[in-house]
Amino acid sequence: MTTETREHLDELGVDYEYIDVDADPAASKWVKEQNGGKEKIPTLNIAGSVLTQPSDEKLDSALTQAGVSI
Repeated sequence: MTTETREHLDELGVDYEYIDVDADPAASKWVKEQNGGKEKIPTLNIAGSVLTQPSDEKLDSALTQAGVSI
């Protein structure tokens, strides 16, 4: 699902920071904190709004609400 989310963001031309939770223990901890102790990926922080495994539609909506042109 992470690959699909990244591809969608790339298709939209949205800049993002990809963090590999397998290589970054702090990122893994943050993801688990957002998801009740589970490492659900992708977990995104969009202008302070956290989305876990969002559909393209939910991601688009969050981006629009954050003022990102898509």
